[in-house]
Amino acid sequence: MIPLLVSATTAFVFTILLTPVAIATLRRHDIGQFIQEEVSGHHHKRGTPTMGGLVIVTAVLIAYLVGHIGFWTQGEGFDLSLEPFSYRGWLAIGALFGMGLIGFLDDFSKYVRAQNLGLSKRWKFAGQLVVAAGFAWGAVAVGVSTELSFTRGIGIELGPWLYGFFVLLMLTATANAVNLTDGLDGLVAGSGSLVFGAYVLVAFWQFRNFEFYGVTGALDLAIVSAAVVGAAAGFLWWNAAPARIFMGDTGSQAIGGVLAALALLTNTHLLLLLVGGLYVLITASVILQVFSFRVFGRRIFRMAPIHHHFELAGWPETTVIIRFWIVSGMMVAAGVGIFYGDWAIGFEGELP
Repeated sequence: MIPLLVSATTAFVFTILLTPVAIATLRRHDIGQFIQEEVSGHHHKRGTPTMGGLVIVTAVLIAYLVGHIGFWTQGEGFDLSLEPFSYRGWLAIGALFGMGLIGFLDDFSKYVRAQNLGLSKRWKFAGQLVVAAGFAWGAVAVGVSTELSFTRGIGIELGPWLYGFFVLLMLTATANAVNLTDGLDGLVAGSGSLVFGAYVLVAFWQFRNFEFYGVTGALDLAIVSAAVVGAAAGFLWWNAAPARIFMGDTGSQAIGGVLAALALLTNTHLLLLLVGGLYVLITASVILQVFSFRVFGRRIFRMAPIHHHFELAGWPETTVIIRFWIVSGMMVAAGVGIFYGDWAIGFEGELP
């Protein structure tokens, strides 16, 4: 438990202290957000520093490392030591950095072009394909289960090749879903704190019940999750409405990538659809809007993603954000409850 607290605290303190420095640096280099013309009511945000995801990614890495430093040994007192790292933990960090790098290149491209168009879809997908292939290879190499799972395996074996495709689907879908959600001040940072908090509980519970789940390196995954919680909460301090900095694609892609990685590494693939349900709903609103317009020539929402629909309906931005946080919290609670309920039922079933 102590490594989790150390990791979360380190990330929170680092982010909340370093973000003002990042704001000043980004302003000095005139690296600001470009606003779509059709998003009415957001023009005052034009020029707000972006690429704040660099702070989040850096904070998570530092917190992950610090979380492995031992300061106290039972029975011996103060004893500085370095606890071993797990391959699964580094795979999660790799997904964070890989997808974050793609987001950074997208943000930097917008800055160079001075418009709200970054990398082309072809180049972005190519980058995501490289990250997914590396992750899938690493996961199979270290023995991550390739069985499709909810809270545990459901008996459908994907095999290495189909698993690789599934990894690509999960990484790209989750990263893009979080990216679509990142349209209001603090929406992703706040909901992300809740979602990754759930994965702290999931991974730590798997660590405490290794015989039941068989997930090696689960404590490391809990440390990574705790680091993201701390970084997201610290960033939210400056990103809450009215935001003084945006995370940009650097942050949203990184957060989406590590979220998908945690679901894959904890064998909770399908549970992510519930725990990250807010991102699913927002992505579904975009899909439905495009489908309806192309097939029927009519729009379902005033604007997609759906949070902009509620803004155009007259809801204040802060109202939309808080209500969407509530929705995310309810889905997270339901996901954690189902995860624990499955353990309780399964554990009782294994009793003699």
